[in-house]
Amino acid sequence: MRIFNFLIAILTINLGFSQNYFPKNDGVKQTYKNPVAITNATIYSSSTAKIENATILFEGDKILEIGTQILIPKNATIIDATGKTIYPSFIDLYTEFGIQKPLRKSSNSKSPQYDSERNGYYWNDHIRADFNAFENLNYDEKAAKDLRETGFGTVLSFNNDGIVAGTGLLWTLNDVENNGTRILNNKISQHITLKRSSLSGQSYPSSLMGSMALIKQFYHDAKWYAAGGSKSKDISLEVFNQNKNLVQIFNAGDKLNILRADKIGDEFGINYLIKGSGNELERIEEIKKTNATLIIPINFPEAYDVSDSFLAEQVVLSDMKFWNQAPYNPKVLAENNINFALTTADLKNPKDFLTNLRKAVEFGFPKEKAIAALTEIPAKIANQTNIGALKKGNLANFIITSGDIFDSKTTIQENWVQGNRFVIEKIQPSDIRGKYDLTLDSNKYDLAIEGEISKLDAKISQDKMEFGTKITYNDPWITMVIKGKDTISSNFIRISGLKSETGLSGKAFLENGKEVSWSAVKKSATTEVKKDAITDKKEEKKTPVFYPVTFPNLAFGNLTKPKQETILFKNATVWTGEKEGILKETDVLIENGKIIKIGKNLPQKGKVIDATGKHLTAGIIDEHSHIAISNGVNEGGQNSSAEVTIEDVVNSEDINIYRNLAGGVTSANLLHGSANPIGGRAAFVKLKWGYNPDEMLVKDAPKYIKFALGENVKQSNWGDIERLRFPQSRMGVEQVYEDYFSRALSYQKEWDAFNANKGKIAPRFDIELETLSQILNKERFITCHSYVQSEINMLLKVAEKYNFKIQTFTHILEGYKVADKMAKHGVGGSTFADWWGYKYEVNDAIPYNAALMNNVGVTVSINSDDAEMSRRLNQEAAKTLKYGGVTEEAAWNFVTLNPAKLLQVDDKVGSIKVGKDADVVLWSENPLTIYATVEKTIVDGIIFFDLDQETAKNETVQKERNELINLMLDAKNKGLKTQEPKKKSSGHYHCDTLGEKCREFHAKYNN
Repeated sequence: MRIFNFLIAILTINLGFSQNYFPKNDGVKQTYKNPVAITNATIYSSSTAKIENATILFEGDKILEIGTQILIPKNATIIDATGKTIYPSFIDLYTEFGIQKPLRKSSNSKSPQYDSERNGYYWNDHIRADFNAFENLNYDEKAAKDLRETGFGTVLSFNNDGIVAGTGLLWTLNDVENNGTRILNNKISQHITLKRSSLSGQSYPSSLMGSMALIKQFYHDAKWYAAGGSKSKDISLEVFNQNKNLVQIFNAGDKLNILRADKIGDEFGINYLIKGSGNELERIEEIKKTNATLIIPINFPEAYDVSDSFLAEQVVLSDMKFWNQAPYNPKVLAENNINFALTTADLKNPKDFLTNLRKAVEFGFPKEKAIAALTEIPAKIANQTNIGALKKGNLANFIITSGDIFDSKTTIQENWVQGNRFVIEKIQPSDIRGKYDLTLDSNKYDLAIEGEISKLDAKISQDKMEFGTKITYNDPWITMVIKGKDTISSNFIRISGLKSETGLSGKAFLENGKEVSWSAVKKSATTEVKKDAITDKKEEKKTPVFYPVTFPNLAFGNLTKPKQETILFKNATVWTGEKEGILKETDVLIENGKIIKIGKNLPQKGKVIDATGKHLTAGIIDEHSHIAISNGVNEGGQNSSAEVTIEDVVNSEDINIYRNLAGGVTSANLLHGSANPIGGRAAFVKLKWGYNPDEMLVKDAPKYIKFALGENVKQSNWGDIERLRFPQSRMGVEQVYEDYFSRALSYQKEWDAFNANKGKIAPRFDIELETLSQILNKERFITCHSYVQSEINMLLKVAEKYNFKIQTFTHILEGYKVADKMAKHGVGGSTFADWWGYKYEVNDAIPYNAALMNNVGVTVSINSDDAEMSRRLNQEAAKTLKYGGVTEEAAWNFVTLNPAKLLQVDDKVGSIKVGKDADVVLWSENPLTIYATVEKTIVDGIIFFDLDQETAKNETVQKERNELINLMLDAKNKGLKTQEPKKKSSGHYHCDTLGEKCREFHAKYNN
């Protein structure tokens, strides 16, 4: 079928180019096109070059001349465009126009698919590098008409399906010619997305981090394949390498994904053309630094219908703000000198494009920038010198408008594509608007024709009785359908006729079918009712209210990023976490993000905070967290996902960051879930609310990876149809580790041999085995999800066999049974304070677990594994006083110094000590009481949570909501489109959460 499609595409192209030498048997062969001169127009030959009273002369599909002093050939067709404006036709570099999408094979199986179904291609079916758009075309005249009426003449089409989605083509919206003429470049682009292919049910990838890892591995494999490393043919890699010099377009679809895509490009030396989503203004500084060229949609959201106060509560503040801010996005991009093209992508109806474009201009997007983003810039990106501007030798692709394209009353009247004329409305239509005396079958009526010339509205009345009327005008022909006097029955009068110098006249058919004559004479100006003077005045446009972007751009965001301060805490009770213990009435000075001095009566400096009667502690560190992760905590599509990393998907916009700060948490170890024995790599972050993901990452922290044991990895609770993936038993879990670590050893030997110059072609770079090699080399450390003592014992033996150490057993609810072995191995335990009995493998859990492990020398921490619990880790630590009788200082170290030790960052954080990072929390009283509240949370010397400001922040949230609700109500009252309120639920990830979406919702202002 693929070969057949390819041949059809080639034949179609050849037909177009072969028309000059193919025989013609269905008529005469000679065809002539006279030159065409469009005169007296205002012509924008480019975004900045405007020529008044100019002529454009072209013949066939090529422009011959443009200017004010052009000699027009005698045989030219002349079109007078007095009062009209001509622009280059628009170019859209991101469409699926005319693509005939392949169909997925039907299957009755509900079981997951783990392996590829395609032989001879890449091992993952979501890689579709072999798809060529030009082989799968179905030119859609209706869709082409819609795009032309919006101003477009040329589009780039591709199939937006798959992680690597194949190639795109550039072609024109030319109904007259065939593909041989339309196609300007049959392979112009290669496309990357973060979306799985709809043609495959293969389970991997099932998360954003999995998609990113797959892209990276594919790039490594492509390089290895090009060097001759593969012994077998791989069509996907082969065609990808052939197309690597095409324009590389990455569908990011979100502000943070733009940053992620750019990082992949930097890693592999690729300058992507990145398609955004319209929210770039929320991270404009970071996006500016990428120096990337973007494709920007202008699918501005409609106002929410918030007339019902209860339904209005479902709309989160971030969505309300984005409705207000979205039209400013092009302006902000332009102000920051970011190179971008505009697209109709993501619009439900491309006819909304002009409306939104005009709105963007109204909100400050410069007109010349708007024209450039639709003409010159996309042409330059596509390396096409014959489109995007009106000059000699270029294609005759242009639009004729009734005026300034950015005026809401302006209409596009014609769109010329490759010299072919497509009339949208007549350039010089007769204006029949006005008031008339209508005579119909000897009866007198009043006729008023109003509205825009392109969309007329008629009203017929008699003695204050109005008749429903619909009018159609196609100069000089006029038709009207009039509802009869009997409003109950469905009887109509049908009128048709012509405009003449004396008025309107023609024939009509009455309700009974009788044919009669009619005429309408325009009333003189003196007899017309004068318009109210108010209507003549242009309504004064109010400057749109712009709600400034906050960091992050949601509830409780900051107008500016908080900065480091010099802060002196006076007379605090200081929990040092060190041998000094708890110090009374002590001062602590922090400066430049570090703890500078600890003592009594320190001289005043910087911001002085009276901490008398209050407690100052190190910030809480959550050793096991799943907050601040984008689109999936598990990559469960295969039994090992060591190639993925949470560092790729840190979500700086998660409201749980702020909530954790309000609970005294300053750092968190973001872990992959427990869907497979070997999970993904972790990310250690500081909770810097409003900062970007890279700024949150602690880059010099030791690197970790998540392993898992027990029910989750063997899919015990996934349902019978899911239980296909190895392993399905606890014995199988051990074999997974044996297999992967033995393979990692072989992988290392292969690379060692190559590096010793024993090989000519480099071995395949395998991200997964590279990561496991780091474990063997003690460069990466394991934190392992665990419950049952037998499995804990098993993994300790595997580690000892392969000569590495397990750093932490997390959960470890049967740790008290093997605490002695843990202490001997040197592994820590990060556990829950009092969780038990929530599934079968935790039946033996006891709340004394932490204390018992601590008593035999195991480094113990209390973790959350939950975005709600992490806000109260101080109380979780306090439970160990009851269950085990540990001291207050030891209990507090369970959530501060001990997790720092487990994460090997105790030289920087975890206690209050001179030289350490200024990650501290001020509590209203003893942090181990249920009455303690956080008053200030400071990270790297920056105040990220301040209870003193909390009331003001809540008031700001309510104020902004109320103001935005009023603006939305005003939009509805003006007749603008609205959408139904939608509840936006972003719940919490846990170890066993599958897929990209969170499963629970716990917040009023979640976003």
